[in-house]
Amino acid sequence: MSHIQEEIHRIQAEIPASTRLVAVSKFHPIEALQEAYEAGQRIFGESKVQEMTAKYEALPKDIEWHFIGHLQTNKIKYMAPYVALVHGVDSFKLLKEINKQAEKANRVIPCLLQIHIAQEETKFGFSFEECRQMLDEGLWKELTHISIAGVMGMATNTDDENCIKKEFQSLSHFFHELTQTHFAQQPSFQEISMGMSDDYPIAIEEGATMVRVGSKIFGARNYNV
Repeated sequence: MSHIQEEIHRIQAEIPASTRLVAVSKFHPIEALQEAYEAGQRIFGESKVQEMTAKYEALPKDIEWHFIGHLQTNKIKYMAPYVALVHGVDSFKLLKEINKQAEKANRVIPCLLQIHIAQEETKFGFSFEECRQMLDEGLWKELTHISIAGVMGMATNTDDENCIKKEFQSLSHFFHELTQTHFAQQPSFQEISMGMSDDYPIAIEEGATMVRVGSKIFGARNYNV
């Protein structure tokens, strides 16, 4: 058994049944994904539409492809026919464009609202207030080819576990607030995507339904794919 397969089995064994593992395979070759697939992994996360589409075409069709990067509106049309979940929606404009391309592909695309919970300015996402405001305005309800399936956030890149825990807690609390308000009638609003290779155990403690793990499974990135 390869290192990749050992790591997939180890992580799957330690995470609860209520949490799904997204194997972050960006910048890794198709052979590495094939190994993970053979270990039973079926959800892969990519951050470049072109790379994801090439992998989608080459690999088995029972894979769920999650887009986890910062999404440019002009690239949506290429992934609209097959993407299973978009993790990082950080504006109404982006939601509207995903809806438009999903309609052309005759699909409803599930999306997560990306919330800025970290201290770093470099991270994308709505503030809690911006997100509430966008939802209050209600225009998203007219978008019939997307479904808002939950929230996503990235913690500050720090060794301070208390800081990470507080940030994940803030996202979890916000998710529960939305389940009582804007999404009270929508059982499909159920995902909290948070936690990566270094901090996913804390994310799981705070209620993550999906963790995005890359380097722990695949090792260092190969940018020459």
